[in-house]
Amino acid sequence: MIKQEKIDQLLSRFDAIESELSSGPPAEKLIALSKEHADLSPVIEMLRKIVSARDEISDLKEILADKDSDAEMTEMAKEEILDLEKTLPNLEHDLQIQLLPKDMADEKNAILEIRAGTGGDEAALFAGDLFRMYQRYASLNGWKVETMSASSSERGGYKEIIASVTGKGVFAKLKYESGVHRVQRVPSTESGGRVHTSAATVAVLPEAEEVDVKIEDKDLRIDVFRASGPGGQSVNTTDSAIRITHLPTGIVVIQQDEKSQHKNRAKGMMVLRSRIYEAERQRLHDIRAGDRKEQVGSGDRSERIRTYNFPQGRVSDHRINLTLYKLDKLIAGDGLHEMINALINDDQARKLSALQDEM
Repeated sequence: MIKQEKIDQLLSRFDAIESELSSGPPAEKLIALSKEHADLSPVIEMLRKIVSARDEISDLKEILADKDSDAEMTEMAKEEILDLEKTLPNLEHDLQIQLLPKDMADEKNAILEIRAGTGGDEAALFAGDLFRMYQRYASLNGWKVETMSASSSERGGYKEIIASVTGKGVFAKLKYESGVHRVQRVPSTESGGRVHTSAATVAVLPEAEEVDVKIEDKDLRIDVFRASGPGGQSVNTTDSAIRITHLPTGIVVIQQDEKSQHKNRAKGMMVLRSRIYEAERQRLHDIRAGDRKEQVGSGDRSERIRTYNFPQGRVSDHRINLTLYKLDKLIAGDGLHEMINALINDDQARKLSALQDEM
């Protein structure tokens, strides 16, 4: 149950914001106040419903306590109290969801990076399967996927592929996919029918804008070179490929898919900004959370998060101990929403538990 003290605190803050807005604050303060007002408005609407329900229950209990109330009125009051007492916990739960700490990156687009890990050609094939899974999932959500760079393997699949995913609430859902994905299956080249284990690493970064990350020209070293294809053969006759090194962090981005040096630089800077932004997010997250491995959405790329077992047709997410026996549907992208929704619900439950200690 949410304490009255917390309710009064939120209502008081909302009234103060509205008062400041009506007084015509300076432009820089107006932006911050308007955003806080927009964020707090749905919370206040929910709060007022809760206050109204509590007041109504209190009034109805007075009717029950009044000896002069007739039998019909008393019976009606009892029924209304029962209905309100069923509704109130749902309203308070919805309010707690609204009050959960917001990840400011949730509404951002994302940079999706998939790299083949242990397992050679089979790992590259699996990386390709994962990319197609996310493409299908993105399509179902109405998102757009654009490949930024790709390094294909000789037998198909990808040694590495980087793509931008744009749409509503992309990062809020895809952020749970960062980590090591392991596959167990019989490769098409395996004549003995033995199950092989291989892996691919997925990194999902919030796409950072220039206002999110300030990069000074003096902090960059930019090298240009001739783009190469499989086996190292030259695929361009001009030096259009770009290697950007961010000197303070040591982050390196190579972009060579475009024939234009200008386009390669623009794409490379987009990836660089996102990697720097994510590194800072993780640093702040570690300070707040202490041990991020306790958090479902930690984004720890070295952590094995999921196993895809083809012989048994199952997918297991090790963070929430969830196993689904619908691998074909999930790897096709259609069933991924069930897994991601379970991760979101688990994450919310953890945060709610922490929030209730403060309420």
